[in-house]
Amino acid sequence: MTLSRQPARAREASARGIRALVLGTVLGTCSLALYGCAPLLVGGAAATTVAVATDRRTAGEQVEDQAIEMKTGAEIRKAFEGNENVRVVATSYAGLVLLTGDVPSEADKQKAATTVAAIEHVKRVVNELRVGDMTPLSVRTNDTWITSKVRSTLIASKEIPSLTIVITTERGVVYLLGKVTAREGELAATAASRVNGVNKVVKLFDIVSPESVAQGQAATGPTQPSGTAAQGTPINQLGTPAAPGAATSGTAPSTTAVPGTAAPGTPGTSGGSAPSGAAQTMPVM
Repeated sequence: MTLSRQPARAREASARGIRALVLGTVLGTCSLALYGCAPLLVGGAAATTVAVATDRRTAGEQVEDQAIEMKTGAEIRKAFEGNENVRVVATSYAGLVLLTGDVPSEADKQKAATTVAAIEHVKRVVNELRVGDMTPLSVRTNDTWITSKVRSTLIASKEIPSLTIVITTERGVVYLLGKVTAREGELAATAASRVNGVNKVVKLFDIVSPESVAQGQAATGPTQPSGTAAQGTPINQLGTPAAPGAATSGTAPSTTAVPGTAAPGTPGTSGGSAPSGAAQTMPVM
């Protein structure tokens, strides 16, 4: 009896040792994985790691843009406290802030732009706020659907860096922001203009050189002057010219330059040579 029990005990001890060794190896591997991934996480979300790897903004710029959008919401609520007829949506990309939504008056529109321009890290404000009644919920819901369709269209194109392009839609007008080459910007705008329901595409791209993209660096290149738009006649899905004064008119968005961020002489701002992020309109195909 004694002789038969000793081998069994030895086998049990050996099994415990193997289990301990395996567990230690697994824990060690997990610890290395966690330490290796930690610097890539932004905002505590695993999905953000992908954005850091594919977005041409630096991780710092992405964090600043998120902070700008949050601060804009807080400052706008403070500036328009008690006014239920104000709807301001801020979209920030590398310090360029696009304002869309509705305000009751022209004075409110300017007040919103001035408020946002004072926020830390904001480089420029493109003020596309509409003066008038609040946009109906049904229209805003349709805008969300249009944005989803445009996003899907860009993702489907291998030549368009969709993950570095931010899309927002207001009353059928699609705004595109991102660091792209001139060719990528044209391809993205053309693709977006062919999506059903799109009235107009406005490009607010930061144009970068193909060489900088190849090297993984988004160096800013020349673009259209700030505050101007490439004029065109937007057309509806039937191919007929848009009605005069409609939301698809090719007028240039209003821009507000943040003091000290542009060189002297730029038309419409305090700048000179053409900075990135100039608005350009694309007729609907």
